[in-house]
Amino acid sequence: MPIIQSVEVTAVSVPLDHVTSFSTRTVSERHYCLVKVRSKDGHEGIGFCYVGSAAGELVKLAVEQLFAPKLIGQDSHRTEGIWQEMYTESILQGRSGSVMRAISILDIALWDLNAHSVNLPLHRYLGSFVNDRVPAYASGGYYLDGKTPAKLGKEMEGYVKLGFKAVKMKTGRLSPKEEEARLKAVRSAVGPDIIVTMDANNAWRDIPTAMEYMKRFEQYNPYWMEEPFSPDAIDLHARLAKLTSITIATGEIEVGRWRHRDLVEQGGAEILQTDAAVCGGISEWRKIAAYADVKGITLSPHWFHDLHAPLVAATPNARFVEFFVDDQVLNFRRLINKQLKFKDGDLILHTTPGLGFGFDEKAVKKYAIGKNTWTTIK
Repeated sequence: MPIIQSVEVTAVSVPLDHVTSFSTRTVSERHYCLVKVRSKDGHEGIGFCYVGSAAGELVKLAVEQLFAPKLIGQDSHRTEGIWQEMYTESILQGRSGSVMRAISILDIALWDLNAHSVNLPLHRYLGSFVNDRVPAYASGGYYLDGKTPAKLGKEMEGYVKLGFKAVKMKTGRLSPKEEEARLKAVRSAVGPDIIVTMDANNAWRDIPTAMEYMKRFEQYNPYWMEEPFSPDAIDLHARLAKLTSITIATGEIEVGRWRHRDLVEQGGAEILQTDAAVCGGISEWRKIAAYADVKGITLSPHWFHDLHAPLVAATPNARFVEFFVDDQVLNFRRLINKQLKFKDGDLILHTTPGLGFGFDEKAVKKYAIGKNTWTTIK
């Protein structure tokens, strides 16, 4: 029985090599919160989350002061009970945002620890649907100074040459005419048979504006439009879905099974992009996936491919993992000691226990916020 002995937590700030723009904001650095949970019998599990481009220590404080003390002395296999205790503790401080991300980080670490305790890769510990690989799409298409539609097309073509059969580009920052030119260049570069998805990052505030773009985009057959509106505007997502032939996808910032239920029941998404590091951890992600399966909804989770590859491998109604081929955008890659490999558009699953990787301690020390790299709770 793995009894939790200690929790270590840190916050890091990792600068981007190039300032990167979305439809509504620009990012020059990324903050992450990292944890290590150790058991008395010597096993360790890790958890992590992207926590924004500033104030990364907010999540660290939530781990330290709200949740980690509750884990000490508990059986790590009691994941459901521990999750409920953390969630109950969070009610007054917030059931979403930084506090829910803190719960997510610790829950991920518990699942990693438990898989290590029985010497199984996480996807097999969860009950794998597939054994060796999962399909991925190459994510990119960010806005950079001087990046013309032709250069964007070349970027996407480069992913296809690496073997990917699906790609993603950003949209919504420029005018409808300019954005159409970007999509046209991508479709011309990759051909008609490659799946092209689009991410608006909450660009629009009303249906007429969104439809100006959607009508221009439809002729190029994008597979989905991601996050057209604020995550709180579920009704706008649902109304837009009825007006366009492009499938609406969202959910990457959404938290908890209850918000996901509302999103699905109101018709706000046919594809969920639920992020296990955001929604409440692996425990909550699995509940959301099971509910979505009943509703005929597929999952293509957002962001951390290192975390989501084993979850997709263990989930019948999950389709794609979002994959970043380098560390220019998902610079979390600089913080870990082993990278996922890919072949023919698939990610090759780790065969070592748990998540299959650990933190690169030199990198963590380099990017740590504050004087102390790790804070230990015993």
